[in-house]
Amino acid sequence: MKKNVLVTGSTKGIGLAATEWLTESGYRVIGIARSETKQPFPGKLFLCDLSDAEETKKILSKIEKEYPIDAIVNNVGTNFPQPIEQIDLDTYQMIMDVNVRSAILVTQALCPGMKKRKWGRIINIASRAIFGSANRTVYSAAKSALIGCTRTWALELAPFAITVNAVAPGPIETELLRRSRPKGSAAEKELLAGIPLQRVGLPSEVAALIGFLISEEAGYITGQTISVDGGGSL
Repeated sequence: MKKNVLVTGSTKGIGLAATEWLTESGYRVIGIARSETKQPFPGKLFLCDLSDAEETKKILSKIEKEYPIDAIVNNVGTNFPQPIEQIDLDTYQMIMDVNVRSAILVTQALCPGMKKRKWGRIINIASRAIFGSANRTVYSAAKSALIGCTRTWALELAPFAITVNAVAPGPIETELLRRSRPKGSAAEKELLAGIPLQRVGLPSEVAALIGFLISEEAGYITGQTISVDGGGSL
């Protein structure tokens, strides 16, 4: 029987790459995202703005009734760079809601089923920003909060054979990255100077790690944060 994996932010970047990798590997993917993919989605897609708590709860209730979710990839995230003296509370709240509150709501809704079945996987997508990143105080704080959630949930859920791990990507080849750092630009050269492997990562490389952490073979790994950043956190 196919295992069901819920992926948030599943129609772009790492989320879409994870969805494609998991589908090709025999999983059934249930996606949540604000918008459709350009191509047919390789799974079941629910449209929802995860910054809206009430809308999120309604969609999760529907999913929980339709699918026994075996694994969660809390991937959705957002960032709005601001230097410390320009941080405003509305931006702070929005970033915390999307990056942290959504992961809490998703996990609250779906982990009871995993506990009943005595098996589960939860993957929280963090960021290299947990090590500090200029003009990203709130984003760094939000992703660091996800690491705290990861370690705490790992302790709480271990008795039910549910593992919880975090993946912390560095710069990944996405449309968002290329809008801010076009190839050959001074901004890209500055970025690559801080990465020992001298390149940005591919979404598929992050997806492969997510897939491994969901697998049976990763059943003795929990509470860990694994960086996928070309050595940039060293």
